[in-house]
Amino acid sequence: MNVDGENKVPHFYSLRSVSQKLFEVITKQLNVSTTYVTRRGETAMTVLSSYNEKEEIIPEGYSVEYGATYCRLIIMNDGDVMHTANLMKDAVTRQLEVTDQLQVKGFLGVTLKDLKGNVFGTLCVMDKEEKEFSGEDIAFLQSMAGILSHMIDLDETRYQMGFLSVPIIPITEGVSILSLQGIIDKERADQIMTDVLHDAAHNEIDYFIIDLSKLLLREKEFPNFFLKMITALQLMGAQAVITGVTPTFAKEQTKNHDLRNLQLKVVKNIQQALQCVGYNLIKT
Repeated sequence: MNVDGENKVPHFYSLRSVSQKLFEVITKQLNVSTTYVTRRGETAMTVLSSYNEKEEIIPEGYSVEYGATYCRLIIMNDGDVMHTANLMKDAVTRQLEVTDQLQVKGFLGVTLKDLKGNVFGTLCVMDKEEKEFSGEDIAFLQSMAGILSHMIDLDETRYQMGFLSVPIIPITEGVSILSLQGIIDKERADQIMTDVLHDAAHNEIDYFIIDLSKLLLREKEFPNFFLKMITALQLMGAQAVITGVTPTFAKEQTKNHDLRNLQLKVVKNIQQALQCVGYNLIKT
């Protein structure tokens, strides 16, 4: 057993954010002390998100080999449900090493699937005291699992969209355009940084025209990766030319000293950016 978890992506930020709010509701509704979501990996079940009302019973990142978990029993059980009033007295669960380690009794778990019906992991509740769970309790937890299924699908869709491609457009020798679009999370930022620097090195880029017209800022905070990316490009001998700055963006970033200290070349549109680096669009 370990508490590191499996280093997998996506990291399911939406699921984690929503689950914390739902977990409080679930904990109160079912009168339990702990609620958590696990994700099934290749060899282990890892706690992706957890809520412990009082003492910490299940920490996030807690990972157990698949064959030694309650989750395996849930997924294999008819109806995708497993519950017991006392894990330490149940004929099956009392034999598991994790039961002795956790020292909990009341347990209810349901299989968590994505919208395509693929098993993602489990949604579970547990308590230090013995607890009988009714059919209504089971139906309630299954309905909560259904809500989380939408979050899983959302995160997986965002992950796939973010990693399908980085919009780098080669224009001519030594010049490329990067269009930053939507909200950029950590995973997507890492991919963009990697692809941009690789493109700059592989194609011997002198100028990177970066269009910000479709960039959305989360809580008005400019992504830190952008500053690092520009600095890295400059260290590689490539100059960044910024275009597509909207009035709203300009107003929000007036006090961003880190951005201003980069001494960037900023122009109104891509046509001016091309002219800035020595190219003109010619009508044919």
